[in-house]
Amino acid sequence: MAAEIMRLDKYLCEALGITRSEVKPLVAKGRVTVDGQICKKADLKVNPAQVILVDGKPTSYQQNVYIMLDKPQGIVSAATDARDTTVVDLVKDAYPRRQLFPAGRLDKDSTGFVLLTDDGNFAHDLLAPRRHVSKTYLVGIDTPLTQRMIDGFVAGVTLADGTELAPAGLQGIPGDPYMTRVELTQGVYHQIKRMFGVFGAGVVSLRRVAMGGLMLDSTLGAGGWREITPEELRLLRPNGKSESTDGQTK
Repeated sequence: MAAEIMRLDKYLCEALGITRSEVKPLVAKGRVTVDGQICKKADLKVNPAQVILVDGKPTSYQQNVYIMLDKPQGIVSAATDARDTTVVDLVKDAYPRRQLFPAGRLDKDSTGFVLLTDDGNFAHDLLAPRRHVSKTYLVGIDTPLTQRMIDGFVAGVTLADGTELAPAGLQGIPGDPYMTRVELTQGVYHQIKRMFGVFGAGVVSLRRVAMGGLMLDSTLGAGGWREITPEELRLLRPNGKSESTDGQTK
């Protein structure tokens, strides 16, 4: 992908994490150079691949960010909410000028892997039904796991309202008949809870532990987060074009 062409002041805002009013005196006083030349024009069009220095020190620009967050219970999977703390609230101080949002959702009472980004095309692609990017969950249920449940998930559950779901993976956790591992390749509203409900089982806990081939970093802890590395990002975004999103909640 070609590097983005942008105004110098916009570049400096993103690269330095400061406001345009703070950028203005840097440029006006000749403290900014572009490819070795002092630049006093804030509206100059620049390419982030150029050598842009402030007070002789190099700057770097990240076009988009991709964040792995371990969502705690009680936090809302949204960019903003009038009443509750959101997943974006947990990281916004570190990214004050980024328009972050969750790529996919978890219920308020669920925990685990939420991916935050400001890359709309990537999120669109990640959630597209035809992409089949799997999501893996550890799910606690209120009745012991049965072979009937396993066979039903693998065959494809038909919900109470007649919705026919794609086949899903369901495994038991050794030593605990009430804990299961579920792997989905689609997103339907409250899907896991409704699937277990078909078999008379209630969900008492739900934690997302992987998206595609990327496992949640177990060292983060509730509310912890870090940026996803380029190598890890490839586990989420194999070659392919963007498609429409379903954007549903588990």
